[in-house]
Amino acid sequence: MNKQDLVNVIAEAGDLSKAKAGDVLDAVFDAVQDALKKKEEVRLVGFGTFSTSGRKAGKGRNPRTGEEITIEATTTVRFKAGKALKDAVN
Repeated sequence: MNKQDLVNVIAEAGDLSKAKAGDVLDAVFDAVQDALKKKEEVRLVGFGTFSTSGRKAGKGRNPRTGEEITIEATTTVRFKAGKALKDAVN
């Protein structure tokens, strides 16, 4: 399923136009992104939790040349599925 498929499902379920459903979906994505930028957790009960996690800097090797490189520290996004989502998939 891609974003357009999701917009179509939202439009049908909410009796909305596809343009309005797209705006709603974009607003949800923006809200989640803004919260994660602030290092806040986004909890959607029954679906799951989005959070951020720090990844330490480290050393690595370029697989092509074998040269040692430094890998910078980064912030990553984590998702932990909720019980209802796990049950629905299983």
